[in-house]
Amino acid sequence: MTGLPAARVDSSPLGMRIALQSRVRVISRCVIPRNLFPWTHESNQMVSRPRALPCNVAGFMRWQTLWEGRWILVVLIAAMAATWLVAPWLAAVPFGLLLFTLYFFRDPARKIPDGPGLVVSPADGRVTDITEIEETEWVNRRMRRIGIFLSVFDVHVNRAPADCRVVYTAEYAGTYLDARSPLASTHNTARTWGLECRPGLILVVRQITGAIARRIVPWAELDERLARGQHFGMIRFGSRTEICLPLDAEVVVQVGQHVKGGSTVIARLAEP
Repeated sequence: MTGLPAARVDSSPLGMRIALQSRVRVISRCVIPRNLFPWTHESNQMVSRPRALPCNVAGFMRWQTLWEGRWILVVLIAAMAATWLVAPWLAAVPFGLLLFTLYFFRDPARKIPDGPGLVVSPADGRVTDITEIEETEWVNRRMRRIGIFLSVFDVHVNRAPADCRVVYTAEYAGTYLDARSPLASTHNTARTWGLECRPGLILVVRQITGAIARRIVPWAELDERLARGQHFGMIRFGSRTEICLPLDAEVVVQVGQHVKGGSTVIARLAEP
């Protein structure tokens, strides 16, 4: 459990070709240091929901999400200023992109449901698959996986599915296939989180990049305690999020259903 996770291997011809193009390797187990952006983290204690930050912008954006898009915003503002000087009507293009970027990095407040054993969605998006798998990356047991596709119009902040402690995190390099592809789950760049709800009860959440979303931003650290619905990271621009549950958990969502991170109950854990 403490060693490096095994690389994910696909022996099919397409899988081998993709593996040759992009060798799967562990990038790091590290996340953003606390002292780099001190306002993005809290102490290792269970906190009240939702997670508070110094300021919200217009009630739907936190400084933390705005910070992740800072360079995009700077470029668009500069482009808007430059085009305004040359041809004011052309400034409408970067201005429209600026508005969309602000919309993409939104982080609306969510009402977190309360109750024993509830598991909330770790992301906004559409449920694409619910299947039983052999989770071989870390826990090495059969689990039930729920896959969620995030379009560019969904909120891309990831939230803790339950009160838990981060006991594992690792990021893998890979390809950038369309997040809707069946191969995206095993071949795309991804970060996996092991979340311990109680001794012996582990949830696995995986952030997976897509053809457009190519950066995973972690906000939590190993051994950090997260409350249900608390932010722990985001994926920029269209992606996939997976959660693996124990087989005895009761899944209460269906394929095709649209879920909201932190507020939609997707499963109920069995009583200890």
